[in-house]
Amino acid sequence: MNETGNGTAYHRVLLKISGEALIGEQTFGIDVNVSQSVAEEIKQVHELGVQVAVVVGGGNIFRGISKSAGKMDRSSADYIGMLATVMNAVVLQDALENLGVNTRVLSAIDIPQLAEPFIRRRAIRHLEKGRIVIFAAGTGNPFFSTDSAAALRAAEIKADVILKATKVDGVYSADPMKDPTATRFDCITYLEVLEKQLKVMDSSAISLCMDNNLPIIVFNMKQPGNIARVLTIGSGIGTRVCRERP
Repeated sequence: MNETGNGTAYHRVLLKISGEALIGEQTFGIDVNVSQSVAEEIKQVHELGVQVAVVVGGGNIFRGISKSAGKMDRSSADYIGMLATVMNAVVLQDALENLGVNTRVLSAIDIPQLAEPFIRRRAIRHLEKGRIVIFAAGTGNPFFSTDSAAALRAAEIKADVILKATKVDGVYSADPMKDPTATRFDCITYLEVLEKQLKVMDSSAISLCMDNNLPIIVFNMKQPGNIARVLTIGSGIGTRVCRERP
């Protein structure tokens, strides 16, 4: 990992944000004040000269495998979840553009009134022009999570790293919310994540990252400034998931 001309360790990153990150103190939906705060955090990274792509989930509105889906057909439920990610992407786009940041939403489902269709070369061109790109509608296919979409899009745009924003400060041996003896890993391999069945990203996403040697940094997004801070060389923030431990 070498320092780039922008003073960070990376040139192009993909940030994965859960839909729940936009809820705030609510139990459902979108808190526009929270979306504004998230946009401000992303803007900090953008101002460092880093090319930023974002994948946002839809769990704050609808999740295909949740109880709210009831007895719905899984494919239908997943498509509804994809539409929820489009809603979140447009909200985040509006928040970023209110801060003066040029942003494009690219959707895997054709919704021309709201977003451009996902075309890999177009996405890369937007990034090269200094625009933040928000990928919506997952992969466009049911049975794949937005974690898998993040891994897929990161590989397609040749991102240097996936930044997995969570509510905890890294990957633990067990759920730190339930087990006070859980220990945090500074670094862990893809295979260890799969073998220990750690809840970093789903197995499809981890396997895709492993096949493409795409590192993942899991960190706490609730700490202000952490998105920019995690890019700093030697910051020690979060857990790095990669092929081999250093």
